[in-house]
Amino acid sequence: MNIKDLYIKFFKEHGHQEIPSAPVIPENDPSVLFNTAGMQPLVPYLMGAEHPCGKRLVNAQKCIRTNDLDEVGDTTHHTFFEMLGNWSLGDYFKKESLSWSFEFLTEILNIPVERLAVTVFAGNKLVGEDQESIKIWKDLGIKTEKIAKTADDNFWIAGNSGPCGPDSEIFYWRSDEEVPKTFDPEDVRWVEIWNNVFMQYYKDENGKITDLPQKNVDTGMGLERICAVLENVNDNYASSIWKDVIDKISKIANLPYEGNEKSMRIIADHIRTAVFIAADNSHIKPSNTDQGYILRRLIRRAIRHAKKLNIDINSNWEEQIALLIIDKYKKYYKELETNKQIVLDVLKQEKNKFSKTLEKGLKEFEKITAKLDGNLINATLAFKLYDTYGFPIELTQELALEKNLEVDLEGFKEKFKAHQELSRANSKEKFKGGLASTGEVETKYHTATHLLNAALKKVIGKDVHQMGSNITKERMRFDFSCDHKLTDSEKEQVEDLVNKWISEDLKVEVKQMSKEEALKSGAECMFIEKYPDIVTVYYIGDVSKELCGGPHVSHTNQLGKFRIKKEEASSAGVRRIKAILIDN
Repeated sequence: MNIKDLYIKFFKEHGHQEIPSAPVIPENDPSVLFNTAGMQPLVPYLMGAEHPCGKRLVNAQKCIRTNDLDEVGDTTHHTFFEMLGNWSLGDYFKKESLSWSFEFLTEILNIPVERLAVTVFAGNKLVGEDQESIKIWKDLGIKTEKIAKTADDNFWIAGNSGPCGPDSEIFYWRSDEEVPKTFDPEDVRWVEIWNNVFMQYYKDENGKITDLPQKNVDTGMGLERICAVLENVNDNYASSIWKDVIDKISKIANLPYEGNEKSMRIIADHIRTAVFIAADNSHIKPSNTDQGYILRRLIRRAIRHAKKLNIDINSNWEEQIALLIIDKYKKYYKELETNKQIVLDVLKQEKNKFSKTLEKGLKEFEKITAKLDGNLINATLAFKLYDTYGFPIELTQELALEKNLEVDLEGFKEKFKAHQELSRANSKEKFKGGLASTGEVETKYHTATHLLNAALKKVIGKDVHQMGSNITKERMRFDFSCDHKLTDSEKEQVEDLVNKWISEDLKVEVKQMSKEEALKSGAECMFIEKYPDIVTVYYIGDVSKELCGGPHVSHTNQLGKFRIKKEEASSAGVRRIKAILIDN
């Protein structure tokens, strides 16, 4: 049994209900491009909503993080990864959480206690030292010298306000050298493998901290990292999770992994992530914005490194790798098999497009070098080739060498660093997530999507289905299956119908039932595979019945006036409506 299965089994035996992984593209959370942690899809329940599966949950969540995209290629970084997590929604707290983490690591995974160390919250001006966690760790057998106290790294909050609390991180000594008697969290040989977050406070916008009525536990352990630790490899890509993928790339390139590690790691990681994005039922395609931009960047970077390995780009190399990844993960994530052809088409089409961009870049290089006054390609020109045409600096240097030219490498590095810092600053805002991103306005828009879905079925036809949505405080965006542009009459009918239901002040009710029962009742749902066996169904009068996690208003007259601002194409067979709610 693999680590993922062992983890799920262990926590199910401790009263947890397994829930399916949410899609990699979050629903109704504009603060992030991708689900970056297992807690993100659980926001409404961490805020106090009742989860249909109870108060103890466990799963393996598909996650994508791109704020360190340029670091991929080393031994530890990944864009896609699986996060093993267990949660308590107002049920157990620190003692059970830390004890079970310790039990799983030492008794199920057989990690020696002496190779473990922990950090706990040291306290600050607002919250005192986490003495409870310190005592629990000591009682479990962790020596005082292996418990480090930190203030900045051991207090969790998403954004500036909202639920928050201390956390305790577990570290593993990842070295053949003798384990030191005293734990130094700055020593890179100590690797963090698990984090237990205790959401026991609420921080308001003025910085005031109060106790939460519902204390939650949120834990996370990266599967790729714990696997590398247990298999005693210092390169994550040498673990069993990656070995068959790396072997496939090595075979295609007819080159060994040794000496070609960086390019092979990038190809393996980026193709795997691209497969999961393209397979998501939100139908993301390569583009120049948001998730589509990330998908494009991943595929193109993989292609560049395939060229570095002298792989024939026009062969089906990317398809071979993608099919292996799909086969590896389809047992857990059915959308990979269902959307297999979509994935292969996305990879192939983007590969063909980039081949043309590469040709344009080479022509641009010839133009640049023909106009040079001297033999130096300056930093601005080198960065333009990187940013506009996707030329890695190594390629620019190679081409320059052929013409006996030099490249301002130091200047390029400065520009690249500035670009990287700007990207990280932007992604820090975009990726921080937010437990506070489901306020009153967003709740109204969330409810309005149900009415819009029902109205489209009435006006366009019963085969219309929701394909995605995005909500902010300013507007709602709703994607739906439809084979034609809506006429002015159709848009007017949809708008009038939604406003009619709003004016009727329909009651919004919620019921819990089995997934099978919900589907038999005719309840609408977006992606059935993401829902657990017990589901929450929201009823809006007699007009709408949908599986949903919330949040919603209690009566439709709270929504105000509904107005469609725009209707446009989203992708093949998918239309998009942008709409707003106006106060009456």
